[in-house]
Amino acid sequence: QVQLVESGGGLVQPGGSLRLSCAASGSFFRLYGMGWYRQAPGKERELVATISSAGSPNYADSVKGRFTISRDNAKNTVYLQMNSLKPEDTAVYYCNAQVGARVYWGQGTQVTVSS
Repeated sequence: QVQLVESGGGLVQPGGSLRLSCAASGSFFRLYGMGWYRQAPGKERELVATISSAGSPNYADSVKGRFTISRDNAKNTVYLQMNSLKPEDTAVYYCNAQVGARVYWGQGTQVTVSS
């Protein structure tokens, strides 16, 4: 089983920045595909960004140029650097891991962008 724990969420003003972290268990983290998703109240969960085991990132159009996903395999951690935050970025952000055919999810961390 893969355990994922997100941290770093909070309240930030529009235009501000936050960095989310997701710590993963397992000895083969370097082989996992990792991703960040988010879910706003009353809306479906949506893809934010993914990063492959080789470190290749992909982003939703809504966050391109503002968010950066990265991974530190030595720390079993994936990050989401969020800059130029907008109120519409407000959501619970979830980390996930793809391990072969299996998908694992963290508990989520709240990000609120508001004045």
